[in-house]
Amino acid sequence: MKSDNLARTLVLIPARMASTRLPGKPLADICGLPMIVQVALRARDAKVGRIVVAVDHQDTFDAVTAAGFEAVMTRTDHPSGSDRIYEALTLCDPDGAIETVINVQGDLPTIEPETIRAALRPLEDPAVDIATLTVEIVHEAEKTNPNVVKVVGAPLSDSRMRALYFTRATAPHGAGPLYHHIGLYAYRRSALERFVALPPSALEKRESLEQLRALEAGMRIDVEIVSSIPLGVDTPDDLEAARRLLSNPTGAAS
Repeated sequence: MKSDNLARTLVLIPARMASTRLPGKPLADICGLPMIVQVALRARDAKVGRIVVAVDHQDTFDAVTAAGFEAVMTRTDHPSGSDRIYEALTLCDPDGAIETVINVQGDLPTIEPETIRAALRPLEDPAVDIATLTVEIVHEAEKTNPNVVKVVGAPLSDSRMRALYFTRATAPHGAGPLYHHIGLYAYRRSALERFVALPPSALEKRESLEQLRALEAGMRIDVEIVSSIPLGVDTPDDLEAARRLLSNPTGAAS
C-alpha cells in the first residue's frame, strides 16, 4: 500500500471487558500475550495503516500500551461496536486526516493479515461506502444455523459481490452457493459518520444485524470473498482453540 494511503487509513480494534461468556476476554492469555495484543500484532502485520485499540477499561489500556501499541479510552455504554469505533476515531483523529477506517474485532487473535487487507479492496471502487468479507459455506449445518449470518449478494466478479441483504435465515433460495458473513468492515470516514447518525432501522431490529441499517438507508456495501473464516473467541473452548493455533507455527500468521 502506498505511504499516503497508509497515512489516511486507521485500523480500529474495539476491546470490551464486559463479556458474559468469557469474563476479561481482551486480557485472556494466548501464548504469553493478552488476546487483544495478539489481534494488534495481526493488524500490524497487515501493514495497512495506523493501529489503535479502542478500550473501555484501564487494565486493557495498560496491556495494550505496554506492548507498544496505541490505545484510546472510550465510553462503556455504547450500544454497538460501530459507535465505539466512531468515538475512537474522533478522539484519535480530531482533525479529520483519516479517510478510511477498518474495524477489526478484538476477539480474532488468529486472523490472517491478508484477510484484513482483503477488506480494503472493494473500496477501490469510489461508489462503495462500506466493505466487508464473506466465505462460501461448506458445512450443511451452517446453512440453517441462525447464528451464521448469510450475505445475499449480486456477483460482481469471482471474488466480489454487492450486498443486497444480510439475514440469519437460509438465503437465497434455490441452487447455488450460500455465503457466511465475516463481521470485519472497512468504512469510508464519511460513510461511518453517516451510519452512526442514523437511527436503528426496522430490518436491523428484526434481524439483529446492524449492517442492515446501512442498506436500508441506501448505502452501498460490497463484499470480498475470502477463503477462510477467522476464529472468533467467545467461549473457553474457543480460547483453547486459539491457543493451539498460535502455538503451531503453521496454524496462523505471526
